[in-house]
Amino acid sequence: MDLRPGLGILRPMETEIESLLPHILRRENIARYEDGAVLIGDRSAYPFEKSFVRCDSVEEVAVAIETMVTQGVGPWVAAVHAMAMRADQLGGESAAQHYAGLLAAKERLIQTRPTNTLIRYRLEDVLAVAKTALDTGADVGVAILHRITQILDQMYAYYGRRAAFGADLLADGDGVLTMCFAETAFVLTMALAKKAGKSITVYVPETRPYLQGARLTAPSLHEIGVPVQLICDNIPAALMAEGRIQKYMTAADLITMDGHVVNKVGTFQNAVTAKYHGIPYYAFAWGCDRTKPDRASIEIEYRDPAEIRACRGTATTLAEIPALYPAFDITPPALVAGVITRHGVLSPFDLQEGFE
Repeated sequence: MDLRPGLGILRPMETEIESLLPHILRRENIARYEDGAVLIGDRSAYPFEKSFVRCDSVEEVAVAIETMVTQGVGPWVAAVHAMAMRADQLGGESAAQHYAGLLAAKERLIQTRPTNTLIRYRLEDVLAVAKTALDTGADVGVAILHRITQILDQMYAYYGRRAAFGADLLADGDGVLTMCFAETAFVLTMALAKKAGKSITVYVPETRPYLQGARLTAPSLHEIGVPVQLICDNIPAALMAEGRIQKYMTAADLITMDGHVVNKVGTFQNAVTAKYHGIPYYAFAWGCDRTKPDRASIEIEYRDPAEIRACRGTATTLAEIPALYPAFDITPPALVAGVITRHGVLSPFDLQEGFE
């Protein structure tokens, strides 16, 4: 471990980061390409099973993403491995046909997550690598896999940086509210705070209808020994009023260049309540997407209403009752105390020049 100048939190060396993480967040358990197929860690079965869904085609990977086999960074990790698989499947084609096949795969995979633009960003990255490999006669699948390794190496290093900044925001005795599955930077933040001797309790809303909080966040924190309390989605305001919560921290599927935070639906209402109670809200940024300048540029994914008429396969109401399910909401910058980036904690109003 090394001590970052100006910070009160130890930052893990890059080789130590994954050792601090729970099973579900280690790279080999998110998604990988093995024996001609993409294996995706089945987050829909976790924590009751630690299993994988095998996909032998791009379409199978796309359907797995759409049906919530994986969430968070999982969709793009699965998608780029699908590109490596498709490259191998197209190995006997001409360079032009090979590229056309990869382009079609990229377009199909982008459709799986219209709101989270990171999947598009990563797919365009590996497609460019594939084009270079085709132009130079190199093995396309090998080139894509090499690029994926580079991206993941960098990603985990950046997780360490963001987590160090996040943990430095926490005080001993803090109660921390999150929402949905805040992924690696958040979980690592709690691990670093614990390692620094801070007593932290994390309050995790269950996150209907897929229960990512109950099934992913709470078990992940429990596995690494961070005290966690599971709560219903309608409890945060009551706990804030009781003084149990001092910080609110979430991931962000997207942050616009003018500071709007897009995350799992429910994030916004908690931010409003936190503001009322004087509780700062911090969002972890995976990076910046310069194609998303403002709120008007955001496309919110609306999912099948049937998903909120049931829970884990059990009906919770009558099938004929109409329902509405926007999967994400938008928190305006006025409700955001800071955006946690690999460069530090930035104001949401200071992102125009880029924040990654």
